[in-house]
Amino acid sequence: MTTTVLLVDDHPIFRQGLTLLLRQQGEWQIVGEAGDGEEAIRLAKALKPQIVVLDVEMPRLGGVEAARRIRQVAPATQIIVLSMHGDAYYQERMFAAGASAYVLKNEAIDDLVEAIQAVLRGERFVSPTVTPGRTEAARRSATLDQHALTKREQDVLRLLAEGQRMREIAATLGISTKTVETYRSRLMLKLGIDNLPGLVKFAIRAGITSPGA
Repeated sequence: MTTTVLLVDDHPIFRQGLTLLLRQQGEWQIVGEAGDGEEAIRLAKALKPQIVVLDVEMPRLGGVEAARRIRQVAPATQIIVLSMHGDAYYQERMFAAGASAYVLKNEAIDDLVEAIQAVLRGERFVSPTVTPGRTEAARRSATLDQHALTKREQDVLRLLAEGQRMREIAATLGISTKTVETYRSRLMLKLGIDNLPGLVKFAIRAGITSPGA
C-alpha cells in the first residue's frame, strides 16, 4: 500500500534531498511540496496526505501554528517535525500542537525513514540525540515563538513592552480594555511566560520592540 507524503521546508535543496531519500523506499509517494506554513495548510487540506514532514522555522507561519491548523483541516494526517533544535522545549511545543515525531535536521537522513515507519505503526518517535528535559526560557527561540503569534497579538505585545497601560493599548488599537487583557493572557499562555517582565524580554529578543522604546 502506498503511503502519501507532503514535504514542507523553505529550502528547496533540502526538500530535494528528502524526496530522493523517500523515493528510494518505493512504497512512499511524495504528493506535494510546500515552502511555508500557509502553503502547507492549504496542501494538507486539499491532498489529505498520510504524512506531513514539517519544518519548524519557516516564513509566513511557523511550524507550531502550522501543525495546529493541519490537525484541524486534516485530522487523520500524521505530522513529523524537522528541527535544527535539539532542545526538548521545542519537542514539547510541537507534540502539544499535534505532531507524532520529532527529527533533528542534521540527522534526517538517518532518522526520517525510521520516524515515518514508527508513526505509521501508531508510535511516537524522537531523534535519540534530542536533549531530555525542559530547559530555561533564555534558550528558547524567539523566532519560533513569534511565528505562533497573530499580528494583533504582536501589536499588543509591542505596546505592553513599550510600557503602555491597558487603557492606553485599548485606545491605540480601538478595542476594549477587557479584550486587551484577553490578549495578554493569551500571550502568556502561548509563550509560556507568566509575568510582564518576561513578556518584555521576549519582545526585545524577537525584535518586536527595542530596549528603551
